[in-house]
Parts: sequence; C-alpha cells; structure tokens
Amino acid sequence: MTILFSHEAARAHRTPHGHPERPERMQAVQDALAPEAFASLDRRSPEPASLETVALAHPEEWVLAMVKAAPSEGLVHVDSDTVLSPGTIDCVLRGVGAAVAGVDAVMAREARNAFSAMRPPGHHAERTRAMGFCLFNNAAIAARHARMVHGAERVAIVDWDVHHGNGSQDIFWDDPSVLFCSTHQMPLYPGTGAVSEAGEHDTIVNAPLKPGADGERFREAFEARVLPRLRDFRPDLIVISAGFDAHWRDPLANLMLEAEDFAWATRQVMAIAEQACDGRIVSVLEGGYDLRGLAESTAAHVAALMEA
Repeated sequence: MTILFSHEAARAHRTPHGHPERPERMQAVQDALAPEAFASLDRRSPEPASLETVALAHPEEWVLAMVKAAPSEGLVHVDSDTVLSPGTIDCVLRGVGAAVAGVDAVMAREARNAFSAMRPPGHHAERTRAMGFCLFNNAAIAARHARMVHGAERVAIVDWDVHHGNGSQDIFWDDPSVLFCSTHQMPLYPGTGAVSEAGEHDTIVNAPLKPGADGERFREAFEARVLPRLRDFRPDLIVISAGFDAHWRDPLANLMLEAEDFAWATRQVMAIAEQACDGRIVSVLEGGYDLRGLAESTAAHVAALMEA
C-alpha cells in the first residue's frame, strides 16, 4: 500500500506573481492523482510538525527566527528567490509533518511506502540557511526522525531533482549514518554537486549531468554512481527527494528527461529497498515547475510506488 499525504495548506504559501514555485503546482499534482488508477491510495492529511521536530536538522534558535520572521500580511523575502507569506509557516510545518508521518507509517509497516505531495521544496535548505525556494529540509528531517525516533541505523536519501540538493549535503556532510546520493544538472544553481564532494565519511555521492543530457545519460549515471552505493549501504529506510524539474518541459533547467525516466528510477530504488529494508521508502516532492511535466512525472512516480 502507498500513502499519499496532501493538505490544502500547501496552497497557502504565497510567492510573487510569476514565481515558478506557485500554488498551482498543487492543483497539477492533485489532478494527476485523481484518476481511477490512483483510487487505492491511502490519502491522509498531515498535521503540522513541532518545532522540535524541525530542529532535528536545523538549530532551534534558527527555526524560531524563521517562524518569527513570517509576516501577518504581504511577503517577506529571505533571499531573492525565497519568501515568507502569512500562510507559509503552517504550510511548511505540515510539509515536515507529512515527511515524518510517512516515516512513522512505513517504519510501523502500515504501508510499504509514502509520498508527500506538499510544497515548497526543501532540499536547498541548509542547517542555518533558507534558499532556493526552500525553508525547512523535509528529506533531512525525515532521515533524522527515522534515526532518532525509530532507531534506524542507516538512512539513504536519493535526490533526482535537477538542482543539486546542497542543503541535504550540508546537513549530512559529516554524518556517516546517512548516505546522500544526487543526480543533477551541472553547471546550474546552486553551484554545488561536483563528483569530488564526497563528505567526511565518503557518504556523499554526486552524479552531475551536463546540460542537454537525456534519459539515457540519466540512467547511465544512476546505474554507475547511485545504485551501487545505495546497494552497498543497505539502508534501513530510503528517502527520495522527488524533484521533477529534470523533465524536458521544465523552464528552469536543460535536462531532457521524460516521465518514464522517473518511473524507471523509482523502480530501481524500490528494488534495492525490497532487498535492504522491506521496501520502506518515503518520497517527498521537491521541484517541478512546468505544470504538465510535473503532473505527468508525479503520476509516473506514484504509479511505480503503488506497484510495491
């Protein structure tokens, strides 16, 4: 069984007119998962996470400062790309809540896997820096929650967003219990993600792709760099940072993937999860800014998860 976490609060985080990370993304995902093929999804609404839970990956004083910075009206810019609006804090706390509830469910064997259809993304959020549309790092918090609450000895994060997950890399740079694997376009924002960036314990695995790379190149990199390391690590849980902006339609990058490439990658990760951790996967939505590309890719990804 696959659990789908979503909540109307995901639309309440507002961004400036013309911003690619917009509430309409949630409608696209909702429409994509509405057909009869997805009727068996266990649909749940996440509760807001506590600030203590967010502090598993970010210092508590920084988390409090972010909460206090949120406006009662209008927008507050954290940087040129990242904003706070009146609905942002409830939105992001429910995004964290969805990620950790997914962990709770799969660790308790209520489901084989879970997908969090929430926004904004989180993988650019470093320990003490919100950036790249991201405020709190959902994937990182989920990994730490699995470790601290459920006693998972090893957790792997697989990130196929077109932009490198610098935040997740920053948080787990010196943590041997978490393997972080990323495929991404390079050069591209945020400028990190070289193969040489391996972390203090060789648990950072980067597989950069050149602009214009297609699904074949993506699969080659995934098979050569990511899957062997993931297989050898034998994680107790796999968290997927499921960004779909490597789709060929996406306006923010130059990779040429199609929806079926994400389904293929999902199945590859599922095969390893089946062998290593009884299929336990929690996937969290990251990027994807062309609404059609986002919808098609999300549908392909979730359909693959439902095959478990």
